[in-house]
Amino acid sequence: QVHLVESGGGLVQAGGSLRLSCAASGSIIVINAMGWYRQAPGKQRELVATITSGGVTNYADSVKGRFTISRDNAKNTVYLQMNSLKPEDTAVYYCNADRIRTPQATGIMTLYDHWGQGTQVTVSS
Repeated sequence: QVHLVESGGGLVQAGGSLRLSCAASGSIIVINAMGWYRQAPGKQRELVATITSGGVTNYADSVKGRFTISRDNAKNTVYLQMNSLKPEDTAVYYCNADRIRTPQATGIMTLYDHWGQGTQVTVSS
C-alpha cells in the first residue's frame, strides 16, 4: 500500500505565493514520476507539472515561469512552489505518483497512478 498526503493549500491574494507538499508513504523503492494536477469547478483535471526521479521536469504552458516543481527522493516527497498566483489558478490540486517500485514477498512490483486526496488552492482577485 502506498499513500499520498498533500499539504500547503489555502487562500491567497493574486500575486501571492503558496508551496504545496506531497509525501508518499509505504514500502517504496523508487517512484519514477511524481506530479501535480489540478481541477477547477466544472473543468477536467489537468496537468500542472511533473518530475522524474532523475529530475526531468515538465510544465503546463499556463504555469511556466511561475511554478516550480521539485522533489526529495530520499523522503519520497514532491513540492510545488507557486508564485505570482492568478485567480485562474484556483482549483483543487492533486498529487500523483506513477510507476512506484515496491518490494513484495515474490519480488518487486510496479504500481501505477496513485493519487492524493487533493488540497484546495483559492486565489482571490
